[in-house]
Amino acid sequence: MAGTNPRAVRVAGLIKRVVATALERELRDPRLVNVTITDVRVTNDLQIAKIYWTYLGDEGREQGQRKRAKQALKQSTGRLRSLVGRKAGLRLTPQLLFIYDEVPAEATEVEDVLAVALKRDQELAKLRENATYAGEADPYRHDDPRDDDESEDAESEDWDDEDFLDSDDPDDWDDDADDQGGDVQA
Repeated sequence: MAGTNPRAVRVAGLIKRVVATALERELRDPRLVNVTITDVRVTNDLQIAKIYWTYLGDEGREQGQRKRAKQALKQSTGRLRSLVGRKAGLRLTPQLLFIYDEVPAEATEVEDVLAVALKRDQELAKLRENATYAGEADPYRHDDPRDDDESEDAESEDWDDEDFLDSDDPDDWDDDADDQGGDVQA
């Protein structure tokens, strides 16, 4: 697992500083001018260093510029590794692997989506200011104590069990009367 060793974390920080400084000051390749080192991760055995980079290029020509920057990094890997070996003072200098970092590009896409969502929310807020309810403001029924008195009069036609048993129709008889030992006429 990369990065769990404290020494590997320190070496990763050192490699990041050395490579970033070398790209800025020592390497005179114009293809590397807009290359930014975003992260470095070193394996626990200090054998491999994965260097994540991104390229801030001209709009519309980013793909071609990124390919040329990738090629320049590949060509300068030996020089950068020797600089890292000199500055780090390690017995074995890690192998440098350059990996293009997709996170900044994806982050701008997410920011664009969030900007569109914010604009929609603002438009809905403006519409909500002048909006009125189609029906009542509170469409739910609330039982008021006043309404209970009126509703009791309307429900006075409830059947009692005795009224049900007094019926002459055998289909209306209560089946529980059999269970209680009552006499049932057929």
